[in-house]
Amino acid sequence: MTQHLMQVSQIPAFLMQAMQQEDYIVHDHAHIVDPLALGKVTALVGTGSESKVDKALLSMLPQVKLIALCGVGYDGIDLDAARERGVVVTHTPGTMTADVADLALGLMLSVSRRIPQADRFVRNGDWVVGTFGMTRRLSGSRLGVLGMGRIGRAIAQRAAAFDMQINYCSRSAKADLPYRFHASVEDLASEVDFLVVATPGGASTLNLVNETVLQNLGPKGYLVNIARGSVVNPEALLQALKNKTIAGAGLDVFWDEPRVSAEWRNLHQVVLTPHIGSHTEETRRAMSDLTMANLRAFYAKQPLPTPVPECQ
Repeated sequence: MTQHLMQVSQIPAFLMQAMQQEDYIVHDHAHIVDPLALGKVTALVGTGSESKVDKALLSMLPQVKLIALCGVGYDGIDLDAARERGVVVTHTPGTMTADVADLALGLMLSVSRRIPQADRFVRNGDWVVGTFGMTRRLSGSRLGVLGMGRIGRAIAQRAAAFDMQINYCSRSAKADLPYRFHASVEDLASEVDFLVVATPGGASTLNLVNETVLQNLGPKGYLVNIARGSVVNPEALLQALKNKTIAGAGLDVFWDEPRVSAEWRNLHQVVLTPHIGSHTEETRRAMSDLTMANLRAFYAKQPLPTPVPECQ
């Protein structure tokens, strides 16, 4: 039986091809051609970072019982409204851990060793007339990981190869980890050189990294965010960078992405990447495969492989 799905964000080409091969009809929520489609759609599909599904949208889709996200984050989904309607939400945890952790280390190196600036220094011919300024060593530095889930653990594992002193903050101490635990992000920031944000988004972590945290991080400290833009207070970070309250930042996520204002783009001590934490062919294929597994299980009335914790 042909199933009608609706995409609620741009989705990877791998996933679209897979859905089309299995004879799913995929409607674009912004350009619905079939006027009867709203009553036919039984599942929504989107990426974790871009998908926004609220009570109003669900009320327009009476047959929807699944929201299958190709990504880890799901803070754009109104979970209360979904559960009220009997809609299950799935995501793709574990598929992007290695890539996001790799990028975190890459941003740490880029911002401390000023790799993008050094590249421009050579390309612009500046090397001919002068020498590049001194940078900051990463090896042996003190690392603070905010959020010690899969990605936080993978970041710590990689940082250990750089002989970094690893500290972390999470809801509770992890008995199986040898790293130093801090009960608050304020305390964590005061004890590290690099603070890497690896915690989920959502209301519970909104603006968790604030002015006080950045002051504690200090003028020799660096912030790296590969989690969600909402975790870091944008005004506080902007002022901290302008006032040299902290040394620099590496950002892969933003507060109103993909719109990034000139204020951020003109800061010389910041490295910016366009939310590419999971943007490798290997990971995107794995994410698409797991999304398809959730869709197949749903339509076969079998247990779903990876429902979000709130829907388990």
